[in-house]
Amino acid sequence: MAKILTITLNPAIDITVQLDNLRVGEVNRQQTAQSHAAGKGLNVAQVLKDLGHELIVSGFLGQDNRQVFEQHFQTQQFDNQFVYVAGETRQNIKIAEQSGRMTDINGKGFWVDAAAKQQLNTQLTQLLDQVEVIVVAGSLPQGFSAQELQQLIEWLQQQGKKVAVDTSGAALEAAIAANPWLIKPNTDELTETYHCAADTVEQQQQLFKDLPNMQIEHIVVSMGEHGVNWLHPQHPLHASAPRVTVQSTVGAGDSLVAGMIHGLVNQTSAEETLTTATAIASHAVTQIGFHVPNLDVIDALKQQIVINSLS
Repeated sequence: MAKILTITLNPAIDITVQLDNLRVGEVNRQQTAQSHAAGKGLNVAQVLKDLGHELIVSGFLGQDNRQVFEQHFQTQQFDNQFVYVAGETRQNIKIAEQSGRMTDINGKGFWVDAAAKQQLNTQLTQLLDQVEVIVVAGSLPQGFSAQELQQLIEWLQQQGKKVAVDTSGAALEAAIAANPWLIKPNTDELTETYHCAADTVEQQQQLFKDLPNMQIEHIVVSMGEHGVNWLHPQHPLHASAPRVTVQSTVGAGDSLVAGMIHGLVNQTSAEETLTTATAIASHAVTQIGFHVPNLDVIDALKQQIVINSLS
């Protein structure tokens, strides 16, 4: 198994509340509530850890509520290389209804100054020799621009590292311009970023064809219940989504990223990589959380997934 570095620039404490049905403007009574250290990069790290990989985690964390994260890192045996900044790490409220609908109320995040950015750069420089793949995932904190994200990705690749990115909005556009090794947008994120339809494989392929200097090796487009398109230049594939009961969509995309990286670093076949990654993502939506407790449940979901060539 590989040693992998995940970078979460704007982590969060996720508070997930389960309700029968959200009634806006009324008193709602929760069924359950869970709170845990999160952020897309940390979510990817969690799934990769469950799959047997060794994880270094980095990015920025608020000094004032660091304990919940440090406890999580200790429990999961993550190598904590975060840079601490003044203030608190944000909180995200996730309201999960029985229907599977999810309502998110996301915090803005702390402010990152020039000194913190330089410290992160120094920290990453010292870590690069230890890792094979670097995952940059999630939104950007205040003070960290999309252009700086692009520069970070380009710099990491100049050091000879494979960089996987999962983000949205202006950060997604900047990330794609940096031509990372792997990206994992969903159809809504592509439409929001490039203001064009991205629902079909033809629309997705045309979108990326029209972008200048496109050199991304692995473009993985998640489409919810419509499955996953892997727009690989040699073997483009589509994976159908198995039928599951949706509890929460939180962590599904992060699980897909982790599953793709797991298959690619282990050099499994393209079909096996996509099948396993899709099964891991599908399993994530069946629970509050996204752990992979054992591979038996993943193997069962894999039997429902059909892979077709997009050539």
